[in-house]
Amino acid sequence: MNRVGLGFDLHPTTPERPLILGGVAVPAERGLAGHSDADVLSHAVAEALLGALALGDLGRHFPDSDPRYRGVSSLRLLGEVLALVTARGARLINVDATVIAQSPRLGPWLPEMAKRLAETLRVDPERVSVKAKSPEGLGLLGRQEGIAAMAVVSVEVAE
Repeated sequence: MNRVGLGFDLHPTTPERPLILGGVAVPAERGLAGHSDADVLSHAVAEALLGALALGDLGRHFPDSDPRYRGVSSLRLLGEVLALVTARGARLINVDATVIAQSPRLGPWLPEMAKRLAETLRVDPERVSVKAKSPEGLGLLGRQEGIAAMAVVSVEVAE
């Protein structure tokens, strides 16, 4: 049986941290604020995986009140989510993710983001799509107050 999960994440920008997306350090004047490394792309993929199997959300598994997760790599968290999913007999089929950011332009880094996500998820890179979309100056994302990401995953579950 196939199941689908949808993930979304949003973090405010800050000049005090580097911008990490899909495990890639992207040159930018502002990074993202958060308890972990605030990688919205990895978080959205993890949320989608958890959702596909009705396992709750990232906050349930990795609460921001737990100091063990302060500054942790979100790829590490994604790997732990994958372990939860595979322990339930599920296999990831594919990921389709989009980062929504006014700035910086992300095109040059998208292939590396997809590669790092694929490595973490232990799937062929052709199974991971990462795109970027500009909010065209609209709303808090257009004002560069934050960066968001959304992801859809498909998993096969043994019955």
